[in-house]
Amino acid sequence: MRIHLVDGTYELFRQHFSPANKDADRGATRGVVASCLSLLEQGGTHVAVATDHVIESFRNAMWPTYKDGAGVDPHLTAQFSVVEAALTAFGFPVWPMVEQEADDALAAAARVAAADPRVERVAICTPDKDLAQCVGGKVWQWDRRQDKWFDADGVHARLGVAPASVPDLLALVGDSADGFPGLPGWGAKSAAAVLDRFGHLEDIPADPLGWDAGVRSAAKLNAVLREQWDLALLFRDVATARTDAPVGTVDEWRWAGPTAEAAAVAAELGAPRLRERAERLAERVA
Repeated sequence: MRIHLVDGTYELFRQHFSPANKDADRGATRGVVASCLSLLEQGGTHVAVATDHVIESFRNAMWPTYKDGAGVDPHLTAQFSVVEAALTAFGFPVWPMVEQEADDALAAAARVAAADPRVERVAICTPDKDLAQCVGGKVWQWDRRQDKWFDADGVHARLGVAPASVPDLLALVGDSADGFPGLPGWGAKSAAAVLDRFGHLEDIPADPLGWDAGVRSAAKLNAVLREQWDLALLFRDVATARTDAPVGTVDEWRWAGPTAEAAAVAAELGAPRLRERAERLAERVA
C-alpha cells in the first residue's frame, strides 16, 4: 500500500500560475482535480489533500509578520473553498485547515501512515522544504513538477542537514515565504554546516572554538545565537510541523470513486472530461 498526501495549497498556486491556465476564476480548481486524478491513473489508491482553508493560523500569534495571505491574488483566494468542495465531490479526502496549516495536516497524516504496517511508502507531494522534516523511513517527499524524490539522504543533499534538523535550520536562516527572518549573519551554508555537525540548537557548543565545523566568523555567529537565543527557539517552534491534526485513518483515505455530486461540480467547472476520467477510474476500483 502506497499513500499520496497532497499539498493542496501548493497545487492550487501551481495550477493558478501555470502558463496553461486561461481561466482565473476556475482554472486552478480544474487543474488540482485533474492532478489528483492523474495520481490514480498512475496507480495510486490512497490520495488525500490538505489545504489552507484560512491562510492565517495559530502561528500568526507567535510571530507578527508570519504569512497572512496579504497580496495573494483574490481570484486565487476565492478558489480555496471551491477546490475543497470539488475534490470532495470527486471522492478525495480533504483536510481544510483553519487553526493549523496544511503542512500540519500532512505531517500528521505522514505519522499515521508510517505507523501502519500495511503501508510501504508515504509520498508527501510538495517541494516545500518545511515538509522535509517529516521525511525518513517510509516517508518520502515528492516534487511532482520536477519529478524529484527525496528520502532522508536526499533531504541532506538538498538542504545540508538531516530531516530532524530542518526546523533548527529554518530557525537560523529564516523563511521568507512564511514571513520570519532568522538570525542576522546566519546563512544557509553556515547554518547547515553547524547543524550537520551538532544536530540541534541546544547541542551547539557555547564556545565557538569547539564547533569544528569549518565555519567562518564562528565567534560572531555564536554571539548572535547567544544574544538571540529565545528568538531562535521561537523561530524553531514556528517552523516545526505539528502532528496532531485530526486526519483519520489510512483506510479512510482509499479512493472509492466520485460522489453523486461530481457530475454537477464538473458541469459548474466546465470540465465534463474530469467526470469521465473519474468514472473510468471508478470502474477499475469497483
